[in-house]
Amino acid sequence: MGSSRRDFTAVVPELSERFDVLALDLPGCGESPHLEERPTVAAITDAVERTLDAEGVGRVHVLGNSLGARVALELARRGRARSVVAIAPSGLNVPPERVFQGTGMAVARVVMRTAAPLVEPLSRSRIGRSAMLAPLKAQPWSTSREEAIGAREGFSDARDYWRTLLHALLLDVPRGMDRIACPVTLVQGVADWISSGQTVRYLPLVPGSRFRPLVWAGHAPQSDRPRTVVRLVEETAGRAPADASAEEAPAVSAPRRPGTSSGTARRPSPR
Repeated sequence: MGSSRRDFTAVVPELSERFDVLALDLPGCGESPHLEERPTVAAITDAVERTLDAEGVGRVHVLGNSLGARVALELARRGRARSVVAIAPSGLNVPPERVFQGTGMAVARVVMRTAAPLVEPLSRSRIGRSAMLAPLKAQPWSTSREEAIGAREGFSDARDYWRTLLHALLLDVPRGMDRIACPVTLVQGVADWISSGQTVRYLPLVPGSRFRPLVWAGHAPQSDRPRTVVRLVEETAGRAPADASAEEAPAVSAPRRPGTSSGTARRPSPR
């Protein structure tokens, strides 16, 4: 939420050398239509599963950020994930933190809707991209034009934004995390002021999970530390038990849904 699959532009090419990559727009973000039902985490995860089914993909290695990371953990709880790298997953912030985060997301929506016509010209320069993406990135000058456009798609253009904010973020309470049986790596940027340290709270809830802080990284560190993110996906996938019936395909969830839209990067045979 607050971006689109474009936010993973920095990591998809290298991931595609190792995996078949399916990049998803969650419901109401990017090219995906919004859900008719309440956009809870469960409903959004249902939409992601329908997309996986439509693509003929079974259990997958999942990389997700923020709400996408929360959906990744829900996929793992349902047994649909082979491994998970969850960057700053939502869901475990306490009420004061939820008020703070909700207020920030509401302000970002209003500001981005107002400034939407400026996003395209600002995205062409490092200074412009830095100004737009500084709240999400520790190194916003290293971002691409695609990531800046993704922020517009996630905040300004997103459909059903307010219901998603309410049901998927502010009212969400994770349950059943103890049922997760696949390898999970929890990741958070040291400069992430949005998640308020909630990522580590998943450690005692998810059996065998590991935590990795990222220096010089913000809430969405895919372009802050792309090689590190790719390495964490490879390492976490490497801890997964062999499963001959599963394809090695990480579902890259930026903020997204279905009809969740799937943007397919290169699809080589995994090695």
